[in-house]
This record gives sequence, C-alpha cells and structure tokens, in this order.
Amino acid sequence: MNFLPTFAKRRALPSVLGLALDGNHLEGAVVHQRKGTLQLVQTFTAKLVLDPLTNEPELVGREILNQLENASIRERYCVVAIPPRWALTTQVRIPPLPEADVAGFLQIEAERGFPCDVATLRVATSRSKLQPGLDLATLIGVPTGHLVRLERALRAARLKPLSFVPSITALQPPSEEQSNGVLALFLGEGQQASLQVTCGGGVEALRMLDGALETDAGHPVVHADLVMRETRIALGQLASEWRAAIRRIRLFGPPALTRQLAAGMSTYFSSPALLIESVAHYGPSEFGMTTPSDIAVSPAFSLAARFLTGQACCLEFLPPYVSPWKRLVQQCASGRLRAAGAAAAAVLALAVGAFGVQQWQLSSLTAQWEKMSGTVGELKAMQQQIQQYRPWFDESLTSLTILRELTLAFPEDGSVTAKTVEIRDNSAISCGGMARDRAALLQTLVRLRAVASVHDVKVEQIRGKTPLQYTFAFQYGTEVSHEK
Repeated sequence: MNFLPTFAKRRALPSVLGLALDGNHLEGAVVHQRKGTLQLVQTFTAKLVLDPLTNEPELVGREILNQLENASIRERYCVVAIPPRWALTTQVRIPPLPEADVAGFLQIEAERGFPCDVATLRVATSRSKLQPGLDLATLIGVPTGHLVRLERALRAARLKPLSFVPSITALQPPSEEQSNGVLALFLGEGQQASLQVTCGGGVEALRMLDGALETDAGHPVVHADLVMRETRIALGQLASEWRAAIRRIRLFGPPALTRQLAAGMSTYFSSPALLIESVAHYGPSEFGMTTPSDIAVSPAFSLAARFLTGQACCLEFLPPYVSPWKRLVQQCASGRLRAAGAAAAAVLALAVGAFGVQQWQLSSLTAQWEKMSGTVGELKAMQQQIQQYRPWFDESLTSLTILRELTLAFPEDGSVTAKTVEIRDNSAISCGGMARDRAALLQTLVRLRAVASVHDVKVEQIRGKTPLQYTFAFQYGTEVSHEK
C-alpha cells in the first residue's frame, strides 16, 4: 500500500473527488459521507483536448483545473480510476513455499514474465486461492512513467491524489465475498471494453477488448459478437478449476448497451448455472452504508465510495508519497549555489573542533597500536608464509575475462541486450536476453565465435521475431581435440 498524506492518515475525510480517466475522457463525482449515508454531491464529464500521456503535465493539469472550476468543484482530495489498458499482466502458480519466501519468488517470476524491465513498472500482486494446492498470483504492472505524469498533472490541477486503481477493479473489487466467481465487463468510452475475472479472493484475468465499441452517428454501439467471442476466449484460457468456479457475468456501462449485450450473452452462454446481469444502479447497502438507489453505476463514484468507507483495493498503483520536507531537501540539493553554501557551512562547523579532535584521536590510536603491534607482526609473517608455500587463490580472473569477451561481442547500438548470464565452473556459459532481429543476434554470435578461447557456441532458444528473445550457450577455455 502507498503512504497517504499525514492529514489523510490523521482523520477520515468527509468527502472525496472520484475521477475516472479513459483516454481523453474524464469523469468526476464528488461523494460525501454523513451519518452512515453516502451522497453524490456533484458530477461532471469532460473531453480533454490534451493527452495526459503525451502533453506536458502542467498544461494537462491546467485543463483539468479549468474543467473543475467550470463545474464549481472545490474538493481537492481525489481518488483516480486509471485505464485498464495501461496494465500489463502475468500469472504465476505459487508452489508450496514458506510465506516468507513467496515475495522473492514472485519478484523473480515478474522479471521473467513481463516483456520489459520490471524497474520501469509499478507492480501490484493479487493472490487467489480456490482450494489447498491451487494458489495463484496475478502480477499487474503499470508503467511508472504513466503514473508519474498523471500525478504531476493532478497536482498541477491543485488536486491531492490518494489512490490509483484500475476502473473495472473499482466496480468489482476482487477481495469482496460477492466477487467470488464473477466475470465483470465494463463498457467504457472509446472503442475498448475491459474484462476482469475474480475468484478465490483475487484477480484471475484482466484484459482489454479492442474494437468492442464504436460511435455511430454520435451514439455508442457495442459489437456483441466480438465481446462474447473474447469473453469465451478469456474463459478458455483459465485453468479448468477456475473456469468451473465462474457463476456470474456482471455488465457495467451505459444501460442501453449493457441490456443489449446481456440479451445476446444469455443466448450465447446457454449454461443455466451462469447468471448474466446488467448492473445499472447500486444496491441500498452496496458499500456498507446507505446509498441512494437512483445513482448510476460509475467507476468514479465506486472508487470514491469505497475509499470513504475504508474498502482498500489490493491493486494500488499510486507512487509512494514524498513528504514536503524530503521534497524541500531534494530541491535544495539540486541547486549548485545552495549546495556550495551548505558545504561551506558544514566545513566551517567542522573546522571549529577539528584540531582538538584530531589530536585526541592520534593519541588514542597510538596507544592502541603499541598494544597490538607485536600481534600484527606475527600475522604478517604468517601471511607471507601462506602466500609463499600454500597459494589458494586464482589470479587469472577467469569470470571477469569471460564477461569482458561476452561484452565485446555485443553491438554498441543496443540492438542485442543480455538479461541473464550464468557461468558454471568458469567454463560453461549461458546467456539470455532480447535482440532486435535475427540478423543482429547472428552478428553477435559471429563475433563471439571469433574469440580464440570460445568454442561450441549453440543457440538454445529463440522466441518471437521483431524483437525476439534468445538463449545461447558456449564453452570457454582451451578446446580439447579428440582427433588422433
């Protein structure tokens, strides 16, 4: 979980602004809680001219601030439903391990499963357990650059973000009991719909359905056949145990579209055990508080209501909070003049007692040396004998030499990169990574084969085309000839 500002920790907020971002479409809802009741105070929708991912965050923030001022919204604490299309996912079956070792195991699997460097992602983990022995973890990563740009834009709009959660997860939280065995579909803005499968207390699938929606004469139209086909594919990709646990399909979005889709899916999925429902309004105690029945379901209201009622989501992507003091220190450290002034002040402060402390240290160290000088002489003599008669170390630096030859074989333009290098017995080497194409990988292997001490170069695995993943191995050292 992320650290919230001290004000938000110190007391519960009476109201919060929920925002839902989908491409350039921004939806907002101010939700107030009072005496066990949730109230929808204000709403607004806007089409942003500037793309939050490509334009300057300060300019995007100014546009958002203008939209808030036009809607007369003064609330500054906000929670944001981010687009699911930002997310990358990979799944891992967790073997029987001590709980203390699971985090390290998932970190290794994240480095293997994601198609990019994990350091560039903010990763959240959703674990689910259907029965003993069926423990599954879904790793969901969102590019850190997207989140940082969005946070900067919100702060430029004078907002204080408290939470970043995928929009469909705000509508159907995986940890709730009523989410067990649910396939949720959200028909949002643009041409995409999002799908989420929840079971066993976690997320089993999270994906986008491209081309599911389109605009015809200014009105959204859903391609029911495409949605149903993609839904069946998503179910087919689940393990049989998880697929059998799905009991409900919940459809969120504009009522006209969800009713149309529900009618088609009722015919397409003929199983009587599968309940299909179109969710247009909230239940009277949806969030543990009284909720008006006339409020239309939306990610903005759902996320704000869950935040106010303390229903934290397991998929949290808000970057860690940096205190104002730390930001001030960082800003001061960035200026050359301020850094020089601080250094001069530190030198002046240290110079006041430097000579006295130095004399005291010298006298103390001299006394210590007089006590240990005899023992040190004996140890030096023993070390000289060990080096002369029993050398135990290898001065050839074989591992560093191997890494040097391997590094020189790689091109300098970055068309071939290594992700893992394994050296066994200083002779058997395995290397894996990414290459732009086969030609770049072939040139690297040719340069590696030209090294005199390298032999038996073999390509063990190639996956993909452009770019591609590779693994090759070779032997290092003097090649033994078996010819007579």
